[in-house]
Amino acid sequence: MNKYRYSFEQVKIAKHLLYWTTLIVPVSVSVGSLVALFLWLLDFATVARWQNLWLIFLLPLAGLLITFLYRTWGKNAEAGNNLILDEIHKPGGGIPTRMAPLVLISTIITHLFGGSAGREGTAVQMGGSVASLFSGWYKLKHRDKRILLMCGMAAGFGAVFGTPVAGAIFAMEVLAIGRIKYDALIPCFIASVIADITCSSWGIHHTHYSIAFAGNAVPSMPLITFDLWLLLKVIIAGAAFGLAGYLFAQTSHFIKSTLANYIQNKWLAPVFGGIAVIAISYALGTFDYLGLGVTNPGGGVSIVSAFEPNGAATWSWLWKLLLTAITLSTGFKGGEVTPLFFIGATLGNTLAAVSGSPVDLFAGLGFIAVFAGATNTPLACTIMGVELFGSENVLYYAVACFTAYYFSGHTGIYGSQRIAVSKFAESNNNEHTIKELNHKAHERRDGGVNR
Repeated sequence: MNKYRYSFEQVKIAKHLLYWTTLIVPVSVSVGSLVALFLWLLDFATVARWQNLWLIFLLPLAGLLITFLYRTWGKNAEAGNNLILDEIHKPGGGIPTRMAPLVLISTIITHLFGGSAGREGTAVQMGGSVASLFSGWYKLKHRDKRILLMCGMAAGFGAVFGTPVAGAIFAMEVLAIGRIKYDALIPCFIASVIADITCSSWGIHHTHYSIAFAGNAVPSMPLITFDLWLLLKVIIAGAAFGLAGYLFAQTSHFIKSTLANYIQNKWLAPVFGGIAVIAISYALGTFDYLGLGVTNPGGGVSIVSAFEPNGAATWSWLWKLLLTAITLSTGFKGGEVTPLFFIGATLGNTLAAVSGSPVDLFAGLGFIAVFAGATNTPLACTIMGVELFGSENVLYYAVACFTAYYFSGHTGIYGSQRIAVSKFAESNNNEHTIKELNHKAHERRDGGVNR
């Protein structure tokens, strides 16, 4: 009897996977194609800005245009990633289809005129918007709609960075600190892989990163397969990466809430932000910290250069942090993740120089660990390290990401991310403490960054 029941369960599982694959394929192909279009336009905008640097003087006007677009057609779409997270946690007003074209256009405008922003927020929002549209066509109940929305997030994330496994884990891990629900594991993975394949099929190529360092064990300690002294340096660096993620989130929340208190007219916020970005860039004497910062045709500081000795200035990470916080907190659109990569890679470059550590390794660790701390997604970021840099240093990836996760506290860049398990063990037995932490997170969302 048990044998037949076991066989019957496998049939049900196969039907379940076939059901979700059928639902996911059109969503993933659509999201992958949109991400390909977005990345192509983003490259065009970046090249156009570098060839015509006078465009940055129009950044305040670009901010007004973005504000006009969202005030006219945006409605609740302005909440961005937080809207998708809220809709997954608890169904509300839905995710408008207009979110996809709005965030795509406004992000291109931000980058064309020199805003310091990323791209993951745009990809995830397009994924959530497309998934919501299809869920309406499919007439799904909330449980299945929730899973499809997570698939949309995974598809957008996996396609925009070329990291399908990390994309799947990120969509599940980002919902709540300390807890992952695996009911969406296979659907998210299928969605992320198909979207990544689709994006690549359009001829989109992702930036290649490599870490040449391959650590050797200490000969006198044959049972230990890693360098203990280097591991200690990685732990200390991981704490610094976590604090950098915390500082970015807090700075963003502070700027947003301060502007809300002192500038009642929302039209003035992007004007202030645009002027501030231009003024700081001129004060620094460089435009290296504008845009994505993945590469730099002028030979200045970039994510790629941070993997080389002397590839970043001591405070490059801080200037990128400040300019990105100003850009995104004053109404411009984009994402935080690529700037977090820049912040982490340049901070890792600086820490490597100070500690005498391998530059490429520490740049790579900062790349993923600052992101892990700011988004509270250490597992996804560890896997991202393997997908981007190879598996030779996976122990160091995990140590850096896990350490950064703890040292970033309960603050994150996504205000709608819930706290399921506190990072402090003694707090997990106190339901009141968990509720208080979630309440503070919601307060930051309402008065802080809301994309």
